[in-house]
Amino acid sequence: MVKRIAILGSTGSIGKNAIRVIETLGPAYQIVALTAHSNIQLLAEQVRRYKPRFVAVTKKDCVEELRDLLGDSDVEILAGSEGLTEIAGLAEIDIVLAAVVGSAGLSPALAAAKCGKHLAIANKESLVIAGDLLMKTARENNSAVVPVDSEHSAIFQAMQAGKRNEIDRLILTASGGPFRTLSAEDMQTVTLEQALAHPIWSMGAKITIDSATMANKAFELIEARWLFDIPVGRIDILVHPESIIHSLVQFVDGSLIAQLGWPDMCLPIQYALTYPERVAGIATPVKLEQIGRLTFERPNMEKFRALSLGYDVAQAGGTMPAVFNAANEAAVEEFLAGRIKFVNIVELIEHCLNKHNKINKAGLDDILEADAWARKEVARKLKRPVNVKIL
Repeated sequence: MVKRIAILGSTGSIGKNAIRVIETLGPAYQIVALTAHSNIQLLAEQVRRYKPRFVAVTKKDCVEELRDLLGDSDVEILAGSEGLTEIAGLAEIDIVLAAVVGSAGLSPALAAAKCGKHLAIANKESLVIAGDLLMKTARENNSAVVPVDSEHSAIFQAMQAGKRNEIDRLILTASGGPFRTLSAEDMQTVTLEQALAHPIWSMGAKITIDSATMANKAFELIEARWLFDIPVGRIDILVHPESIIHSLVQFVDGSLIAQLGWPDMCLPIQYALTYPERVAGIATPVKLEQIGRLTFERPNMEKFRALSLGYDVAQAGGTMPAVFNAANEAAVEEFLAGRIKFVNIVELIEHCLNKHNKINKAGLDDILEADAWARKEVARKLKRPVNVKIL
């Protein structure tokens, strides 16, 4: 039976790799919908080549440009963030690959879960800000949520080696980013060019900056807590510069089960699409003799303050993860625009966390309001115009 796929965020690095994977998997996997924010030229090329039935552009003023580029194509074009949500719930879709960046991915992820879709999730922010709600919705509607992040895919795979009640700890690995060996003093003068030069992974700008601050690992900690229903106190983080072991599961008998692979997102993307089956694909097999040595170290929680904040936020729960994520998104945007220093990113996150009045039993409206509040608070702190709408 053909599996019909929607790729939400098809022009980003995950989306482009997903298309490569689907091409390799052959006719049993069909692209039915593609979406993008503003990379209209590439989206138009993808539409012409793969001929999906549906396409969505979240930046509404780019829709007419796409129509002009596609000419008389009979693809149905949807506009705005609501277009993503509509596509995620379509009856014509079996698998939703959620690869949009940021909290904008929450609504379509929830829509896919409500409709019982196979949700291959690369949008970590959905699980960070509303993991409890998303996983509960998935359980109630028999939606399979399969992680695409390499670390969570590794844990998901390693967990197959035992029963849930036999799991002792989860261990997330981290490359350490470009500033693993940099002194705290030198980090005060980090440039945008330096922060975007990740030593291992080739990713989009936002997630590359998150890796440099190690906020991404804080997000992955919160993500793992909800994906795998494991208390935060039983999730560890280890820096592993080679990025070959993508994460590990420790069982009660002391066994450590790890998933290894080259730093290439094609393998976790493929596993998320084909689960529960494994098939031949385009990932290059690891040859241990080529690696030689694997090293590990504890992360410097003082230098990478975002990590310790992540543990605090994960323990606090409620609306705190939404504030953490939104403040980070807003601060990273300011840094990418050259308006703040690298170290200001985490300072702004901490400011918002300290000022926020947490709601413990948070519903979706509470989460979205906390998200909007944090973005406004970053703008106020920086004396920027406040123009934020609730998602």
